[in-house]
Amino acid sequence: MNPRLKKILLGLLAAALLSAAGVTQRSLNRDRAELGLTRVEPLENAPPVLAFTTVALGGFRGLISNALWIRANELQENDKFFEMSQLAGWITKLEPHFVQVWLVQAWNMAYNISVKFKENGPGDYTDRWRWVQRGIELLRDEGLKYNPNELLIYRELSWFFQHKIGANLDDGHMFYKSQWIKETSKVFGSTNGVGLDSLVNPTTQDLSNRVGILRNELKMDPQMVLEVDRQHGPLDWRMPETYAIYWAYVGLTRARQFPERIKQDDIMTLRRVIYQCMQLSFQRGRLIPNYFEGAFEYGPNMEIIPNVSAAYELQMAEQPDMRNNIATGHRNFLREAVYVLYLNGRERDAARWFKYLGEKYPEKPLLDGQMDSLPGRVTLDEFAYSKLQELIGDMGQKDMKIVLEGLITQSYLALVTDQDERAAGFINLARQAHTRYQASVTSRKGQIDMPPFEDIQREVLDRMLDPETGLQDEAAAVLASKLGVALPPRVERSPAAPDNPGPSEPAPAAK
Repeated sequence: MNPRLKKILLGLLAAALLSAAGVTQRSLNRDRAELGLTRVEPLENAPPVLAFTTVALGGFRGLISNALWIRANELQENDKFFEMSQLAGWITKLEPHFVQVWLVQAWNMAYNISVKFKENGPGDYTDRWRWVQRGIELLRDEGLKYNPNELLIYRELSWFFQHKIGANLDDGHMFYKSQWIKETSKVFGSTNGVGLDSLVNPTTQDLSNRVGILRNELKMDPQMVLEVDRQHGPLDWRMPETYAIYWAYVGLTRARQFPERIKQDDIMTLRRVIYQCMQLSFQRGRLIPNYFEGAFEYGPNMEIIPNVSAAYELQMAEQPDMRNNIATGHRNFLREAVYVLYLNGRERDAARWFKYLGEKYPEKPLLDGQMDSLPGRVTLDEFAYSKLQELIGDMGQKDMKIVLEGLITQSYLALVTDQDERAAGFINLARQAHTRYQASVTSRKGQIDMPPFEDIQREVLDRMLDPETGLQDEAAAVLASKLGVALPPRVERSPAAPDNPGPSEPAPAAK
């Protein structure tokens, strides 16, 4: 055979075989994807170094990653977190679908490395916050980019918001919260006043800029934000718990698209994140200006109560084996909701949920340690005062007066921030506590009478309006106007404005 013709035939044969191999490979890829076996999906928008390593090294990537992973574990056991962080970064370049390394690397940054840094100054945890941010960004911006259907990443990301930023176990948690408020206020406004509908269909340049930050920096979808708020809100989108709910919700949405690949336990974990964070959002899901600190403190988000209750009931229906435990949490939530509504002057809503509590759990006592306090035997007023007694205990005149002063102070602070219903609730409960204390004095040996309630009010008011030690001038003027009293002569003083305004640690008070 002519050598030239032979080469041509061999070339054609090679081309045919390569074409057939390509068709077969596509078929194999489809079958592997349908069966949930594939772990080597092509990377989209990958940086050059990652694209190179995933293609050039081929099967050797796994061997190299295993060796690096073993070394990284040894470094972690020896508390060499910075070196381990570098190795873990290499592993993510070699095996971007290796989910565990994303989780360990992010946890290492947010929890292990961050706490190696101390305060830069009083209350300033900038260096520590940088590592917490990096842990979040690693999962949100990189891990999910290459593993958009991995529920474990959504779970871990939600946990960082719920626990690392939202909880109070880290010394820098208040700084984290204040920084997160600054970041999210770029989108949702300093008063959370931006309508979520307007972010879905922006009509101004300002709204378009906000949407750009939402998509490009926070990696969030405006339509999904609106959907989460309608189903689980209304939520304050500056609070960390809200973002835990959002990412858990996104994970569940992904799970519904690929049900054959998802473990049921992972789904239940994300659902648990949602109802736990919804309860936290109820307890402290609203930012309130703090005129004493020039910052913020947290108040209850009472508008979310119906959705929190519904989340508990959905969880009970979907986890029948855990129904009793979830029901206990639901009952405790309902009791707290009734008390908070009553305390905030929303007695009609409190009465409605008090009735629902009795109908839902008719065989359970309403008050701890009082087995005869079944629904129908305790009035709403008695329930609210008994909840207060659980907090204050059996105390003498001096301690009881401190409690009354605290309730009256909370009432006046609520007036300053235009929370008139909340103010009325605190005063109402303080009056009840004063009346009931006076009625019980004669039956308790060693007790003495309480001063008249109006005298205690005047004492608290004088202290708050004091020109030198009381409220700042603007807040004092608002309070005096609301109560219809004259301000004492004011003195010149410089307002105490913190360098990093953010949420302040709320003072202990009756819920």
